[in-house]
Amino acid sequence: MFKKKVLSVVVAVIFSGAVYAEDAVRIGITQNNVGVDSYQTTYEKAFEEAAAANDSVDVVVLDAGGDVARQIGQVRNLIQQQVDAIIIWPTNGQAVIPAIRQAYNAGIPVVVTNSKIAEAGLEYIAAFSGPDNVQQGASSAEMMCEALGGKGQIVQIAGQPGYTTAMERSQGFEDRLAEACPDVEILETQPADWNREKAQRVMENFLTKYDVIDGVYAGDDNMGVGALNAAKSAGRAGDIAFIGATNFAVGYEAIERGEYYGSIYQSPVDDAEAALQTALDVLAGKEVPKMNFFETPKITADNLAEFDKPVF
Repeated sequence: MFKKKVLSVVVAVIFSGAVYAEDAVRIGITQNNVGVDSYQTTYEKAFEEAAAANDSVDVVVLDAGGDVARQIGQVRNLIQQQVDAIIIWPTNGQAVIPAIRQAYNAGIPVVVTNSKIAEAGLEYIAAFSGPDNVQQGASSAEMMCEALGGKGQIVQIAGQPGYTTAMERSQGFEDRLAEACPDVEILETQPADWNREKAQRVMENFLTKYDVIDGVYAGDDNMGVGALNAAKSAGRAGDIAFIGATNFAVGYEAIERGEYYGSIYQSPVDDAEAALQTALDVLAGKEVPKMNFFETPKITADNLAEFDKPVF
């Protein structure tokens, strides 16, 4: 239970360069790394638009730039500012727990968005809002089984080491792959930090090292398309099934062209709006499930027409 916290009444007070409306609920958000990819950039824009559309909400929007120490400092700063709620997109699911505990002890509810924190910190949060990344990995494994007919050799390009989303997608993929098609072998896994250019270089190395690669699983489509580009340059793309997650526009287009087998559909707009609404529901005293997962369906050429092209 969170300590009872009286919402601030702020009368045209200039705070961190912004003017807050009277009786507004102040919510601070610290994001992982807005500049790293278009998903996070779109998320930030959608979050700010959702907040601007609600006259009773003022937000303090911060970006950790992928720096754990900076994010911890931002959480502590928001506590000092006595915001009514904090939303955090963790840079590291374990390292941020002490800062989240400080918010809890100060009576400020914390909503974790997009990427879960470690289990040890769950008692200190009001709710999680985002995708089920383990299930996403499992769904990608099922698509890989379909694409390869249950056997073959693949490589995996993972996200940022130590980052919960990356670890959960890899875990879900590897566990489900072993169950669903044990004759598919993962030759090697290398990280590419959600970066398309780095994923392309990783894939170039894989192509040099392995004469036969039947499939590539990438932790998101940004990296998946980087791998695709490397394979196209090497003249080997037609022999490889590419499967990713977090369907970016470039992934959608690659599926449309028949160059990319499948992905997982996930909207940064839905992600941002769900996080803000979860925080507002918590502040309103509503019963909120601890884990608020939104649906992230498989997307392939067979059902592509059912989904709008992503805006990111």
